Amino acid sequence: MTNNILIHLPSSKRLVWYLAAEEYFAKNIQTLQQGFGKGAENAKDICGLFFTWIVTPTVIFGRHQVMQNEVNVAFCQTNGIAMYRRKSGGGCVYADEGNLMISYISPSSHSEQVFQNYLDRMSDCLRRMGYDAVKSTHNDIMVGEHKVSGNACFALPQATIVHGTLLYDVNFEMLQQAITPSQEKLAKHGVQSVRQRVKNLKNIANALDWQSTQALAQKIKEFWCNQTYIPTEKDIQEIDKIEQEYLDPAFISRL
Repeated sequence: MTNNILIHLPSSKRLVWYLAAEEYFAKNIQTLQQGFGKGAENAKDICGLFFTWIVTPTVIFGRHQVMQNEVNVAFCQTNGIAMYRRKSGGGCVYADEGNLMISYISPSSHSEQVFQNYLDRMSDCLRRMGYDAVKSTHNDIMVGEHKVSGNACFALPQATIVHGTLLYDVNFEMLQQAITPSQEKLAKHGVQSVRQRVKNLKNIANALDWQSTQALAQKIKEFWCNQTYIPTEKDIQEIDKIEQEYLDPAFISRL
């Protein structure tokens, strides 16, 4: 069995708080690994850290993207949709209570290998749950012709962070109005709209009905992890500090 550690984080945080948590645990993984390994036969056998999170409606765009080109800022402001920039690359993502967000942190610095292994393992996880899932050349996970998971990789000197989404019951009407990808990008994927390309797992036939995003999350955590770590008060305080970098208006809106 793979010795992945489930990080049991508090709920009801901002999306960028969980990005800060990724960063914190990645930067401290070598030190923290000893503590995580107390429940394992050998701390060196630990393959990675894993956690899932669910947030209120939020748009998160990539490190190098121009916010105004990717986000319908006026619509998001009117409808109370938060807007943040992440430190990794990749495209713009809309998240809400029907979108399961996933973080995986590996102590390996071989980022591309970690990324592809994650995509393979998550695809396998979904297949075991009844979905005909395969990874695509764009680092998405597809069921048939539809994208059900988008993923990005963030390499640090001492670790690799993978973060991804699983579309379970996302409000696609809100998604389509909140993000504004270029026609060139849509054409690259052979579609005319965001809505045409994506599909909720809830609406895919011949798969188990998980009733809620939370139930889906629980099943996925059981597949990936065999131990649990509960962060200390100090861990939470350090994550709070890192979150402030993501909340800086200059970082969010920079070109």
